[in-house]
Parts: sequence; C-alpha cells; structure tokens
Amino acid sequence: MKVVVVESPAKAKTIEKYLGPGHRVLASFGHVRDLPAKDGSVEPDKDFVMHYEMSGRGNESMRAIATALKDADSLILATDPDREGEAISWHVLEALEAKKAVKGKAVSRVVFNEITKAAVTDAMRNPRDIDMDLVNAQQARRALDYLVGFTLSPVMWRKLPAAKSAGRVQSVALRLICERETEIEAFRAREYWTISAEFLNAAGQKVSSRLVELAGKKLDKFDLDNGDKAHAAVAKLANLAYSVADVSIKPARRNPYPPFTTSTLQQEAARKLGFSAQFTMQLAQRLYEGVDIGGETTGLITYMRTDGVSMADEAIRSARDVIAEDFGREAVPQSWRVYKSKQKNAQEAHEAIRPTDFRRRPRAVARYLDDAQLKLYELIWTRALASQMESAELERTSIDIKDGANTGTFRATGTVVLSPGFLKLYEEGTDDKSGDDEEGARLPKLNVGDKLSTQDVKPEQHFTEPPPRFSEASLVRKLEELGIGRPSTYAAILEVLRARSYVKMEAKRFVPEDAGWLAFAFLVSFFDQYFAYDFTANLEEKLDEIAEHKLDWKKVLEDFWRDFSQGSDDHTSVKDAITRIDEKMGRRGEVLDAINAMLEHHFFPAREDGRNPRLCPACNKGALGIKAGRTGAFIGCSDYPECRYTRPLSAGNGNGDEMALSGPQVLGEDENGVPVTLRQGPFGPYVQLGEAEGEGKAKTKPKRASLPKALQGEEISLQLALKLLALPRVVGLHPETQKEILAGLGRFGPYLLHDGKYAKLKDAMEALEIGINHAVEKIAAAAARGPGRKRPEPKPLRTIGAHPDDGEPVNVIDGRYGPYLKHGDTNAPIPRGEDHTTLSLEAAIAAIAARAKGGKGKKASARKAAPKKAAAPKKPAPEKKAVAEKKPAPKKAAAKKPVAKKKVAAKKDAAE
Repeated sequence: MKVVVVESPAKAKTIEKYLGPGHRVLASFGHVRDLPAKDGSVEPDKDFVMHYEMSGRGNESMRAIATALKDADSLILATDPDREGEAISWHVLEALEAKKAVKGKAVSRVVFNEITKAAVTDAMRNPRDIDMDLVNAQQARRALDYLVGFTLSPVMWRKLPAAKSAGRVQSVALRLICERETEIEAFRAREYWTISAEFLNAAGQKVSSRLVELAGKKLDKFDLDNGDKAHAAVAKLANLAYSVADVSIKPARRNPYPPFTTSTLQQEAARKLGFSAQFTMQLAQRLYEGVDIGGETTGLITYMRTDGVSMADEAIRSARDVIAEDFGREAVPQSWRVYKSKQKNAQEAHEAIRPTDFRRRPRAVARYLDDAQLKLYELIWTRALASQMESAELERTSIDIKDGANTGTFRATGTVVLSPGFLKLYEEGTDDKSGDDEEGARLPKLNVGDKLSTQDVKPEQHFTEPPPRFSEASLVRKLEELGIGRPSTYAAILEVLRARSYVKMEAKRFVPEDAGWLAFAFLVSFFDQYFAYDFTANLEEKLDEIAEHKLDWKKVLEDFWRDFSQGSDDHTSVKDAITRIDEKMGRRGEVLDAINAMLEHHFFPAREDGRNPRLCPACNKGALGIKAGRTGAFIGCSDYPECRYTRPLSAGNGNGDEMALSGPQVLGEDENGVPVTLRQGPFGPYVQLGEAEGEGKAKTKPKRASLPKALQGEEISLQLALKLLALPRVVGLHPETQKEILAGLGRFGPYLLHDGKYAKLKDAMEALEIGINHAVEKIAAAAARGPGRKRPEPKPLRTIGAHPDDGEPVNVIDGRYGPYLKHGDTNAPIPRGEDHTTLSLEAAIAAIAARAKGGKGKKASARKAAPKKAAAPKKPAPEKKAVAEKKPAPKKAAAKKPVAKKKVAAKKDAAE
C-alpha cells in the first residue's frame, strides 16, 4: 500500500477516488510544525538553527499518518505546488522520521497543478525528491519574519500604549496606507474651468467637444483658473461660425489580457464582484479542491497561488475550440497567444489560473455552485478564454472644429469598434474611473470644411481631487509593483492589518486607525530603513534567488542579521536604534514627543482661524499632545495635573467632535449652585458635577456620568445632565415585596434592579423615565424568562450534511461570538482560515472530532451527567485530628494575571 499525504481532507477524499485501491490518502491539515511564539526559536549565533514545534492538529495528523505507514511500503508527499507546499512536505517527512515511521520505506514528492484524474495520475508517474531550495526559501522567509517581529515588537510594547506588533511585510503595507492618507490630508484643491460646446451638422447630428486652444494658444489645465476668465472666453466664442478644420482617423488594436495570476484575480474580484482578497482566495481554494458534479468531486480551476501567466498547450487547444464553437472561427487568432509576466520577481513555474476544462462552461456548472463560487468561476473562465481570442480592431477619430478667425479650437474625440474580438466576452475593470474620458463617444461622419451650427457653449467649474485611498485591488497592485510580498501572502497581509485594528474599511477603501498611525509613526521614526520599500523588495528578490538555486539561504540570513544587529555603511543597526530609544529616550513621553512631531498634521490639523491647533482649549496655556494610558493613547494637555483636559485621538483629525476641541461646556448649575459641565474624555463624552477639591490623598473626585451612545451627538440640556448624574434612581417600591426598584446605567447598558435581580431596559431614556407600573411588568417578564427556563435551540445558518457515525446533522449555528459548528452536544469553532458558507463536511467533521477529543464544547448537562469517582478519604495524622475534622474550605486558586496572557498573545502576533 502507498500512503499519500495532501494538505486538506477535501483533497484527500477526491484524490483517493482517482488513485483507487492500494492508496491511502491522508491530510496534514496544512503546516504540522512552526516556530513557537517565544524567544529563542531562531538562534542567529548558532548558524540560524530553527526550533520547530508540533501544533496540536499536527500531532494528530502525524499519528494518523504514522499508523497508516505501518502497513505501507512507500510515502508519497503531494502537498501544494509552491514554496509553502514544499515546506509542508519537508516538515511532514521530518516529523515522521523523528517517529521512525518511514524507516525502510520509499519516499517521493509529486506535484499537480489541478485536481483532475489525468493531472493526478500523471503526477504519480513522475515523482521527484523534495526540492530543498524551495524549502529553504520558505524557511528563510519565516526566519526573517520572526527575527524582525521578535526584535522590534517588544520595543513597541514598552513604548507605545496598546501596541500590537511589527511585521516585516505587513508594516510596509501599513506605511503605504498611512503615507497615502498623509497625501490626502496635505492636499489642497485647485480650481479650474473647462469650456464645452455642442454643434449640429447639416443632418442634425450632435457633436460634443471641448475647447483645446484659445486665441491660437494651447490651453493648459489651469489657464482658466476662475469663473471670470471662463465666462470671458465663452463671450468671445459663443456667436461665431464654426466648421470642421481637421479630421484624423487612426486605426488601433487592443490585445486581450493574460489569464489571471493570484494578484490580478484578487484585484479584479474586488473591482467587479466586491470580494475581499481573503474571501476570493477561500472561494478559489474550494474551486481548486473540487465540487461534487454528478456524484464525483471535480476540481474546476488550476492552482490559485501563482505568478505565471502561461497556459498548458492542451488547455490552449481546448480554449480555441470553445471560442470557435461559441463565437465563430473568425474570433480565433491564427497563432496561439503566448504570455510572459512583466511583473518584477515573478515566479512563473506554474500555470496561470484557468479552468481545468474550458468545455465546462459557467452555465453548465451553475447548479453545483453557490452564487459567490459561480461568480468567481465565471470571472476566471471568461478571462482565460478571452486571453486566446482575436484582438479588438478599433478606429480612433479626432475632429478639430474652428472659427474663421482662429479665436478658438474645439476638439471632439471618439472610438469606433470595427471588430470587437475579445471584447465580446471580457473587458477589465478599473480602480479609479475618471469622468473626463471621452474615448468611447460615437461621432457622426464629418469631412473637412463641413459647416456646423453652434448649439451651446458653456463653462464648467472643476476642482482637483486628492489621490484616492487604497482599495484592496489597488493596494495589492501597488505591493506587486514594488515587489513586496508574494501571491500567497497578499490576503493574509490585508487581513492582519484589519485584525490588529491598524486599518478599517470605509466605502471599500483602507483608512488608518489611531493604532495604525501610532505604529507607522513609531517604526518610521526609529526604524525607517528596515521598512523602506526598496529594502523589503530586495529581501524578496533574495528569497526568490534562494528558490532558484542561486543563493545560499544561510548566507542571506547571515548578511541580513549582520546589518540588522550590527549596522553597515548604509544602515544604522537596530540594536543602536533600540539603545537610543531605551537610553536617550528612556521615558515613554519622549518617544511620544517624536511621534507627536511626525503626526502633527494628522492629529492637530491647521485651524481656519489661524490659532495654534495644539493650544489647549481648556487652560489656554498648555500644549496638546499624544499621551499614554492603560487602555491606549489619547490627546491630553502638557500642564497635567493642573489641567486635566483630554480627548480621544480621533477627535483631532478633521472629523472629530467639536466639543472635544472647545473644552468643558457649562450647562448650568444644580439646586445648590454647583456647576454642571459637559466634557470629552478618552472614553467619550460625560457630564460632571463640580470640580475636584483638596490635595493629594484628601482630594475628592467630582461626580460624573458617561453619556450613553444613544445620546452622543444630541444637544444635552441641564435637566438631562442632572437626571444622568442622579442615576441610579429609586423608581418606587415593588407592590409584592415592598423592596426598592432601582433604574440605572451599567457596564452592559440600562437596567432595573430589584431584590438582587436585574432586568434589561431598551435604552438610556427608559432608565431615566420609566415608572413603577412598567418597571414591575419588566421585572416579572425578566423573571419568567430567567434561569431555569429552557431557551429555544438556535436556528442553524446552514446544514452542512449528516455525520457518518450517527446520521445526525452537522450544522453551522449563529452564536453570540460568531458562527460555530454543532453536532449533537458538541460545539466546535469554525477552523481558522475557513469560511462557514463554503466549509466542507469533511473539514467540519475533523473540527468536531478534535473538539470532542479535547473534552471541550460539550453542554454543561452532558459534562455533569458523568459521575466522578469518589476519592478514598485519607486518615489524618493523630496530632492533627482535630484540625482535620473541621477542615476549612480550600481557597480558590489565584487567577492568573491577565498581563501575562496578553504578553503571550502579543508574542504570537510578533511571530506572524
């Protein structure tokens, strides 16, 4: 028997069908080993030895594979055909050798670009050894990411409030986003005007045009920079006799686009379908691994992580046949189209992304796919098919229209499609469309000398626009242009930035969050050279050269670490930079001063009235700046503690709350003459009664009440503020118990409290206004649905299928913290990286089995049902008998400090 190892259980099932008896196909579930998230996992002083650690799932999959190998004569490693796949095969082999499970057995490596029977069986006939250059390229990347993350992230944790981590590539992507936002904030719009005219020819056909020359001089964009100039020009041009002065017709060809690579697929799916890069890759993975068509699992597309733009010869033949059938023989070019990547550092070992069978048209597979899968498959199919179609034949026409005295020249442009070619099927989308494109306009037939009558001459005001924020598509394209990252990393880079709250999405564009601004400013201020675009791209080139057998991976790591830790003529060492931060800028405040200077334009934009934007609005003496708190950064006054003015970071970036900029607002006085003020704190707006009194330990804090979210942004009156400050209030006595009912605002929202039991209220206003009768009803309703009453079972979002062991359904449930898997009494999380809408039954069963084995996720009642074995009582020593007979209750184990947990999580982030 032969044991074949692939990465996912979905693939394993399909491939085992293709190979038939004599083969056992098992899944590794991705990487089985990785660098643990702790110091010392990579040791530069010991020739960069890397200490790998088995994951929990890795241990399980290795045990299953080792057991299967006992009855096998050979091991075939068939993981994905890229660097990550090669590294996974090597890690699997290393782990099995450590278990002595492969002793005396033949070991080989096979790769296939598509999961079809022909491709898989052909790969099995052409085995090879593991390519250690590909493995070492992946190891070098992992070591570099670890060394950068674990060197710089601890400095961020010490010096930046609520800092997450630094990453070798993700931080460069963050830099792109923040620098683009800086350009937008620094942008100042300029006014300009254009003049358009509409003419009619003798046949009454309309010709739209734009002024390009005035008084014999070519117009530049800002020549007409105000309305007076534009209207003066219109007055000169409006009542003149015009004719056609020149007609220029030029033939043009548009060639089809190459088939998709990973990055172009992500870009086009974002433009045309609105899919995120991560969601696109999840769908593509499902299409690659296969769907059930007529009782057989069939892979629909080739491998989806690739830089290559070429297609196999048999695929091109198939595409040309389908083109002839669907569009006619005239749509097929005489010779094949051969594409070569223009992308820097492209790895073209694999084919482009294409359908495994062009005859499997989208309409033919529509019933086997969900809506999102079908849209992506259709996009891949049409792009790949169009890449082998005829070019589009166009005719570009330009017509100049002048008056007799040469006062002005108007130009009309248009494009006529003579033969659509590939445009019948496909046209690429654009990221940022311009409204000035007139190339597609259709023009009537005109000849030089034709007289035209003037219909309308009108001026139009315009303003220059700032550069657009990055969308997922444009950011991926920019990273690709710079040579930063690789196909398998783009989706992960973007997801990490979002997960760490460094960026958010607004109108499908990346906007830096406060944490992202701080991380960007810190890294660029103190470690700029290591997050420069060229530096990162050069490292990527070296990783490619390792994979191409041109460089030794240990030499690359050695050169990097020498410059990184000791410095060079071009670079200051990171050790020196850290020393400067820790010694010369030992106080966190001094580090924040450097960040303040860099981000002044963002957090303290210039004011229209010319006043100093950093002048404290409360005391009019201190300077505003970024301050550190236990839960993050905020803006505060330099004269603290004399002045306690604060506001959130985001309030100063031009979109913030005006209340934060104007300081405390006096709403009035209470019945004792104590002032009531509305203020902005680091956690939002609040009302305050009076001021702090006394000094030191004797100082008393004034009463405060946070403004509920529902009331933020509303006009707050003195009466409303006093009601908030009076909470919790006594609503009245319960008629049955004669105990007080209190209404208040708590951590989890507005509530009623009676006899130690709580009832929820719908909003803050209800807490302020509810009466005794309504309160009694609320408390009775809460008691009726309280503890002891069985809650209804949640409705499943999706039923994946029946479990093979008992036939019970495996469902996806919408839980309080997101979707999860449920089978019987076992609840399991959705596997990391998987989408619950496309999760396969095999993957779901594996996740449920892993959770059940760990003893987690069972219902409390199920756990309690099993009686515990009673321990035999110990006889107390004679001298301690009295103590033993009256033994006090054991103390609860002290809870672990949350700080330690955070550090572990933070170190894990750094490793990524």
